[in-house]
Amino acid sequence: MSGTVRVRFAPSPTGHLHVGGARTALFNWLYARHHRGAFILRIEDTDRSRSTDANIAAIVEALEWLSLDWDEGPPTPGYRQTERLAIYREHAEWLFAAGRAYYCDCAPEQLERERRAAQARKETFRYSGRCRDRGLAAGALRLRIPDEGATIVNDLIHGPVTFDHRQLDDWILVRTEGTPTYNFCVVVDDVTMRITHVIRGNDHLPNTPKQILCYEALGYPLPEMAHVSMILGPDRSRLSKRHGATSVQAFRDAGIPAEAMVNYLARLGWSHGDQEIFTREELIELFDIKDVASSGAVFDHAKLEWLSHQCIKRMDADRLAAAVAPFFPAVGLAVPRDREYVARVLPTLRERGKTFRELLEVGRFYFERPRDYAREAADTYFTETGAGRLAALIARLEALPSFTPDTLERAYRDLGAELGLKLVDLAQLTRLALSGGTASPPLFEVLALLGREEALARLRAAQDWIIARRRS
Repeated sequence: MSGTVRVRFAPSPTGHLHVGGARTALFNWLYARHHRGAFILRIEDTDRSRSTDANIAAIVEALEWLSLDWDEGPPTPGYRQTERLAIYREHAEWLFAAGRAYYCDCAPEQLERERRAAQARKETFRYSGRCRDRGLAAGALRLRIPDEGATIVNDLIHGPVTFDHRQLDDWILVRTEGTPTYNFCVVVDDVTMRITHVIRGNDHLPNTPKQILCYEALGYPLPEMAHVSMILGPDRSRLSKRHGATSVQAFRDAGIPAEAMVNYLARLGWSHGDQEIFTREELIELFDIKDVASSGAVFDHAKLEWLSHQCIKRMDADRLAAAVAPFFPAVGLAVPRDREYVARVLPTLRERGKTFRELLEVGRFYFERPRDYAREAADTYFTETGAGRLAALIARLEALPSFTPDTLERAYRDLGAELGLKLVDLAQLTRLALSGGTASPPLFEVLALLGREEALARLRAAQDWIIARRRS
């Protein structure tokens, strides 16, 4: 195949988009964009028992969230395998007429007995070829595989991989009831969609010699092949749910920015020197499938969160506010009506939250008054003496001509000097009253952002809490 690069991502809609599938989609997308080619989305939904429209919608939503736009694919008709059955039938009939395929009527029970016998001999099961020359006109359609020789997969990542034909068998193209098999559909789809490069997970590598022999039987040229190694968990086994979140949607819902997810997935098995953070434009310019490592890449949640944090710290205030907005209900907060207020307070939390959800968790006090106070801190600061200091603070803050960080800091320093206290004593008392804890962004900035009315209301609420505790 030659000319314009055409690649495809072909998920089976049997669940949400796994990060392994997302990385495969990303590598295909980057390769297409780098070469100014076409990225095609194809839905492999012939497994009707597990494929659902809801799963297709979830996969499409995940790809859209990652901004992996496709040049061809749904909702345009013809990009779901269940819409292409006539095309598969036509190719199957051609293979039979050309003598490259034959019908088989071996009963499943008979094949299962032969499979168990092969296992008992510790051999790989291969169909015996019993029906090869029987001239049947119905049954399961099998591809006629050469008895001798080998098929070589010239993989762009792994190099040449040889498969001895003695380890292959005459695999089924079309089942007895007329449904085409996965390997047959893939070949027909790729050739009719003019795919030039097949980039997919290396769990498909064992299928590749079968598919190459099918290409050759049909007389079609082969696409270039690249099999990307699996994503591994920390124990170096294949990444699964036991390692934590594995779907793109789970990371999105956890508050990871899409650009951080893309950056992280691109770096799983691919690198460019020591650079860790890439813009999308840099990824498109630099990516080449031949630079992808042949060994498996370990998924590191901490590294993803680090990239997420870096991304959040680079966002401007308005964009950050828009990105965080969907997460208010998820953390039990009402969505604020004042978007400008959200954009003002979020930048003070950038150093404290690695995800959008975490930003709201650590900055909850900006959006609701404390429901309770940290016990140990309350025992230290919310005493009878603390109540007196709160009264003095309230009086001083009520009288301030302006409520800016600078005027607030001067007021606190002056009051501390008058009372013979360190600044930290008044600061921690105030911080506890405002936020319920003793850790927050710079106090005077927090006070100014909350505003005089809200800050005073929280100081008075702390006074009331101290009085109520003394009475109980």
